[in-house]
Amino acid sequence: MEFEKVRDIIVETLGCDAEQVTPTASLADDLGADSLASVELVMALEEAAGVTIDDADVANLKTVGDIMDYLAAHKA
Repeated sequence: MEFEKVRDIIVETLGCDAEQVTPTASLADDLGADSLASVELVMALEEAAGVTIDDADVANLKTVGDIMDYLAAHKA
């Protein structure tokens, strides 16, 4: 999935500015994702990408870059 699509999902789910969404941006620290927002984000990403993100892997998705890497490795 391309970065722009992931960025749009993050902006829509977290309500942050698109300019804040960079590969090094921390979901919690930079983009304000709390635990509920993180769950919503994972569900939106799963639906958009057509993948299932294992609960054990969610804890490792700390930055936008982590999400990009995960989706690239697990694309359908």
